[in-house]
Amino acid sequence: MSMGKILAGFLVISALVMGVGLYYTAEVAYFEEVSADAPEAQMRLVSVATGTPEPILTENVTAIDRDTSPISFRACFTTPMSLAMLTETYEVMEEAVPLNGPRMFDCFDAAAVGAGLESGNAVAFMAEPDIREGVDRVIAIFPDGRGYAWHQRNEKL
Repeated sequence: MSMGKILAGFLVISALVMGVGLYYTAEVAYFEEVSADAPEAQMRLVSVATGTPEPILTENVTAIDRDTSPISFRACFTTPMSLAMLTETYEVMEEAVPLNGPRMFDCFDAAAVGAGLESGNAVAFMAEPDIREGVDRVIAIFPDGRGYAWHQRNEKL
């Protein structure tokens, strides 16, 4: 076997190992499920009246996060609160852009949430400004009560 074939084989195997490692790091590593009892799992929205985040009624909260990135948080939940009441009571957010989550967290479909926001079928709310430095928590809610939360960078960063 020639030295060129050995070198090419080594490069292919190295690239394959690095690709698997990169995928694992981006999609699986460091993500932890957030306990439903944890303060991070409590969904809050900024009140129009007070300008401060207030807890909303939620059920079936499922959330993940990781310490390695301030924008890794994702959550899915349902709320019995009507969209009409929410829009009158809480601050609507115009610049909401849902970010893709890891594939293992399949309840969060950023494309579907983004399409709902774009079509006006869902409404985005400011949940918690500067939940981490330069990062806001955003919540999108559909008329049927499905809710999705994520962190996105704000202009302060």
